[in-house]
Amino acid sequence: MSESAPSAPPAPPKRPRRAADGLRPLEGPARASAYVCEAVSCLSAQSHDVLLKLGEQVSGAGLKDVEVKRVGCLLLCASGPLVQIPVTGQLFSNVRPDDLDAIVEALADVTPGEQRAPEAPFFSRQRRIATQNSGRIDPESLDDYVEKGGFEALRSVLTSMTPAQVREEITRSGLRGRGGAGYPAGLKWNTVAKAVGSPKYVICNADEGDPGAFMDRSVLESDPYRVIEGMAIAAYAVGASEGYVYCRAEYPLAVSRLRKAIHSAGRAGYLGLHILDSKLGFEVDVRLGAGAFVCGEETALIASVQGGRGTPTTRPPYPAVAGLWDQPTLINNVETFANIAPIIRKGGAWFAGIGTSTSKGTKVFALAGRVVNTGLIEVQMGTTLREIVFDIGGGIVDGRAFKAVQTGGPSGGCIPAEFLDMGVDYESLVGVGSFMGSGGMIVMDETSCMVDVARYFMDFCREESCGKCAPCRVGTTQLWILLDRISHGGATLDDLAQMERLGAMVQRTSLCGLGQGAPNPIFSTLRYFRDEYLAHIVDRVCPAGVCAIEPAPVPV
Repeated sequence: MSESAPSAPPAPPKRPRRAADGLRPLEGPARASAYVCEAVSCLSAQSHDVLLKLGEQVSGAGLKDVEVKRVGCLLLCASGPLVQIPVTGQLFSNVRPDDLDAIVEALADVTPGEQRAPEAPFFSRQRRIATQNSGRIDPESLDDYVEKGGFEALRSVLTSMTPAQVREEITRSGLRGRGGAGYPAGLKWNTVAKAVGSPKYVICNADEGDPGAFMDRSVLESDPYRVIEGMAIAAYAVGASEGYVYCRAEYPLAVSRLRKAIHSAGRAGYLGLHILDSKLGFEVDVRLGAGAFVCGEETALIASVQGGRGTPTTRPPYPAVAGLWDQPTLINNVETFANIAPIIRKGGAWFAGIGTSTSKGTKVFALAGRVVNTGLIEVQMGTTLREIVFDIGGGIVDGRAFKAVQTGGPSGGCIPAEFLDMGVDYESLVGVGSFMGSGGMIVMDETSCMVDVARYFMDFCREESCGKCAPCRVGTTQLWILLDRISHGGATLDDLAQMERLGAMVQRTSLCGLGQGAPNPIFSTLRYFRDEYLAHIVDRVCPAGVCAIEPAPVPV
């Protein structure tokens, strides 16, 4: 691929705007809109019925200049179905299809130029880049995406930037891979670009398997074109001609919308041969994963895409040099690709000015557990845990005491209350025995038993082990047995010491990140909550009242 930037292709003509799902199109601009969330959590609570019924009632009320529109995730997931009137900022939660009068009245009362009401802290404390369009566009409408500036970045790189300049901008931004390890994106892109081999590939890792995590799913359901645009820009930057999105089959809505977006983007000239009349040719296909957590690891993912069993291989060589079918392969996750277009539009320096000195930009988290406001959040790197849990999250359910927050998925750690004022970034989380992971964040209160938490995650890891290496295959099972014994009050202090030795061995000798990270929940809970382990072993009680402690044997 030539390093010279081609001349600008003509801009495509704008197509007429259509309303979602066959609702009547508006002839002119809407005086007001009602955004109905149709991400999977709201859909499961009848939000599609809400969309249809609201359209009927708005039409029946004679509100001809009001648009009822399907959108993606409105972020406050546990309160769905959600309907928002964006011009006023009103958000209606737990909406029922047979109780829409208040929404219709609010739409009728909207006046031109009405001042928007202040947002609740859950929304106002966020800084949205990757989720910028979530809940603001119809995820199945290419027109909506283009009207919000979609594919402007792709057009810009194809008309005014060389591949090297694109890579330089990504490097300047300081963007690190959002899949968990935090590897610098610019460094990875440059490695693939310089690697010898053809064809080159771009893979989007959407195999999101952490318990409680739904960030990638939500982005794909709400803004699939953003991910496609990011992949196309990456293809131009590294010289790739083919791309794959590896997505969990358990995400049928995300897969459906992604496939529709790929089809629409291809028909409009944003994918395929000679994209936007340039020399870039790039095709994208979807590959479904069978639910194996280990396929989140790059080499296991590649094996699965190739049709083999999803098991990891030793590295080097790294996928950037010899990946899919032994050719140079760029692998980034959904959130990473969702950040690419904004970086190109606004510049790497803009993105680098957000966050901390070593962790740039924002991070999307799935906030779950014993917190009032559960849902999807995106915050600037360096935001404190206290602000996330108590300001954005609204505090602990039922006014109970905060105990810990677990980050990093099954390989992460539990962070106690003493670190609530710690800014969240890659380095700070590692420093307290956890790590960023893909973005799951589970809040726990005093009713959580930390021994039981460690046992739960170890059970997950042993079930998800691919079995290729003995340290993970055997070690995780033995660690679970020891944790199970402790939780039932049948362990000794020697068992505790053995568990620590075994965990260190599994961590050092396992083949891939699944086994290497599996003991982390044990080590972090022992580091901060060792007294709970001792209570189970020595006193034979569970301080949280969660574990079923078996009666002590009666001496004969």
